[in-house]
Amino acid sequence: MQYTAHADRYEKMKYNRCGKSGVLLPAISLGLWQNFGSVDIFEKGRDIIRRAFDRGITHFDLANNYGPLPGSAEENFGRVLQSDFPGYLRDELIISTKAGYLMWPGPYGEWGSRKYLMASLDQSLQRMHLEYVDIFYSHRPDPLTPLEETMMALDTAVRQGKALYVGISNYQADEAGKAIDILKKLGTPCLIHQPKYSMFERWVENGLLDVLEKNGVGCIPFSPLAQGLLTDRYLKGIPADSRAAKPHGFLKPGEITAGKLEQIKKLNEIAGRRNQSLAQMALTWLLKDRRITSVLIGASSVAQLDNNIDALNHPEFAADELKEIENVLREK
Repeated sequence: MQYTAHADRYEKMKYNRCGKSGVLLPAISLGLWQNFGSVDIFEKGRDIIRRAFDRGITHFDLANNYGPLPGSAEENFGRVLQSDFPGYLRDELIISTKAGYLMWPGPYGEWGSRKYLMASLDQSLQRMHLEYVDIFYSHRPDPLTPLEETMMALDTAVRQGKALYVGISNYQADEAGKAIDILKKLGTPCLIHQPKYSMFERWVENGLLDVLEKNGVGCIPFSPLAQGLLTDRYLKGIPADSRAAKPHGFLKPGEITAGKLEQIKKLNEIAGRRNQSLAQMALTWLLKDRRITSVLIGASSVAQLDNNIDALNHPEFAADELKEIENVLREK
């Protein structure tokens, strides 16, 4: 059935400026890290992407290794783009991809060398049938490659017209500051940083957010729901269709401890009093910080996607709510 985008798709989504750039990103963006690969049902992923766009999500985030199998998320997304987002609709999308993790054997198949990054970007563009991506990221810092080489490769991608903007991901505060300075001197400023950040993963608060704010760089946290822990899915054990139950999932059953479950239950109670799901409250909790441009969610169903987007319906916290949440998060 031919897809026609909803005419009112931009009316209810909130858009935030990305750092000091001209780019606006939706408060909630869709990541295709899991549930969109070759092991997943294509039509299900396609329905999620369509629904996301109909609800105002314009930013779709990928990486060369997303799947599984690696590369298959980009291939599937490329199929959706060709069938559902032809012509002018491409100009309504922000599409990002990354390179840094293992993609092919040999010494040139991962990390941050110019050789790897440029080859990877070419492959990503081929898989998605695109002439350019909007954002190209260095997916992780390379301890053995000079940072200047990695940043120069990002700069080259922009100058060659294969990316409009560049970003970094998984860089600590000091590494991020150096990378941002190099890119600024090259004339291709860093648009955005993508760190792991959630109620259960708060390292970015120890300096990184300050570095990004000082330099006018946006921030888009990934894993804002801690791979599903900050939802109601694990309140009564591990569901058979959950990430923790999948052999290729990144959330391991051992991470779901008794102490963690107790925290989740208490947070769920607070969310209930706010007329939110736990997932909605966890997303809202991140977005309360004006330094956060967007939060990057995953989705395994249209219903889950809708639930997460509805977090935007209750954006404010009372001071006592924030204090209660903080007390729960400090429990060991």
